[in-house]
Amino acid sequence: MRSTAMSVLLVIFCTSIGFAEAPASPADRNWGQWRGPQANGVAPHGNPPIQWSESKNVRWKVELPGSGLASPIVWGDRVYIQTVIKTDKQVEPVKKAESEDPSPRGRFGRRSEPPTHVYKFVVMALDRQSGKTVWSYTVREAVPHEAGHPSASQASGSPITDGQHLFAHFGSRGLYCFDMQGKLIWEKDLGQMTTRHGFGEGSSPALHGDTIVVNWDHEGDSFIVALDKNTGAERWRRSRDEVTSWSTPLIVQRDKAPQVIVSATNQVRAYDLATGDVVWQCGGLGANCIPSPVADAGQVYAMSGYRNGALLAIRYPGAKGDVTDSAAVAWKVTRGTPYVPSPALYGETLYFLEKNTAILSCYNTRTGKAFYTNQRLEGISGVYASPVAAADRVYIVGRNGTAQVLKHGPKYEVLATNKLDDEFDSSPAIAGDELYLRGRTHLYCIARK
Repeated sequence: MRSTAMSVLLVIFCTSIGFAEAPASPADRNWGQWRGPQANGVAPHGNPPIQWSESKNVRWKVELPGSGLASPIVWGDRVYIQTVIKTDKQVEPVKKAESEDPSPRGRFGRRSEPPTHVYKFVVMALDRQSGKTVWSYTVREAVPHEAGHPSASQASGSPITDGQHLFAHFGSRGLYCFDMQGKLIWEKDLGQMTTRHGFGEGSSPALHGDTIVVNWDHEGDSFIVALDKNTGAERWRRSRDEVTSWSTPLIVQRDKAPQVIVSATNQVRAYDLATGDVVWQCGGLGANCIPSPVADAGQVYAMSGYRNGALLAIRYPGAKGDVTDSAAVAWKVTRGTPYVPSPALYGETLYFLEKNTAILSCYNTRTGKAFYTNQRLEGISGVYASPVAAADRVYIVGRNGTAQVLKHGPKYEVLATNKLDDEFDSSPAIAGDELYLRGRTHLYCIARK
């Protein structure tokens, strides 16, 4: 009896001082990949400021060399980014015959001339407290073979880390593995992409256990490949019947067999992480797939919004074969879906924007019913960055430097509207009490002073 009583008292004491819950894992405390620790845009232990400006709650602001739209990631006391620096070196442009370039032309498909300048492809580590550069590594100097979309960059894919390795993916310029001190461990050349209309590249890698996955959808021979994270050795590769997509793979746990889910034009497909075999597939998305899927324990939410809006809520546990229009599709939406930004999944609430506009929708993931739709975010002009969330708040950053902070929940409620002197197309990152915003020229650390 005395032992039982002491146990009860110990539980009460631990609860009162905040020890009842298990400590957060390092991954959950950091922002180690595109879309955060759970790949859904949410920092489960984050609590950044609600208000900021150039003179309020900016811990530091540093000018970044070159350009890039890769989102920052955060681990421990470092912030990691990818950038591309245009040099003064020039070469003669290489002209391609029409028969050599399979990407289609159209009214909006006129391709820009390939660059003639040599670019430096650079990985950087910054000190989290000061913003000072800790190390910088130029992985490649090359002339890009495509100019890319006018609003894109040659460094649009984001890095990823497990706290021991840092992986930087520059697409046609290679995949690189570093230790956390900036020592190059291995590199992998996966070939050269030919993207639709020469719009450029942007998919980021996905990581689970000791396997890193890269999706390679383009106008040539598309494939998905899994590599050993320690050596770069190829574990499996599967051909894909797909044209260019920019969606980042999502790895989910299904029983004891993780799946790699990839959104694309023809099919949303799930691959067995161990073997590369297709477990299930589902049609219904449109062309130019950019948003990355998000998932909870029961459903995955895949969407596209280039022309015809599409959102599919797919019950992936137990799904096998072609599940298009089957009972595995729990619900769907055909309007108001994003072109570039990915959604944020916060508990049982799904937030997403219409195309690239500041028009927000909010859905209940269990029922598929809208809490609200067509909600205009006043003051924001255009959105490429994906929403992020923490501490019962949702953060949406516009291309014009204006951001709204919303109360998480079924009702649209603005907590703050903030403005900075930069343009933001990269998605934010949240780690602890800090919000990191990469602009066209500067990286900001937003934190309470």
